[in-house]
Amino acid sequence: MAVSDRWRKSTYSGEAVACVEIGQRQDHIAIRDTKNRLGGTLVVSRAAFGSFLSSVKSPRRG
Repeated sequence: MAVSDRWRKSTYSGEAVACVEIGQRQDHIAIRDTKNRLGGTLVVSRAAFGSFLSSVKSPRRG
């Protein structure tokens, strides 16, 4: 079974190739490097990915 059948990257990336892509499955999110798509994939739970996005989007304190 493939880690993900459909991959996407941020629309902010444009045509750049130094980006990451995410692939969504029912129970997890897969993350890979566009420069080396066959080089490995990081797989995390949807909850962990949601926490990561919330942290990235929140204003920095300190």
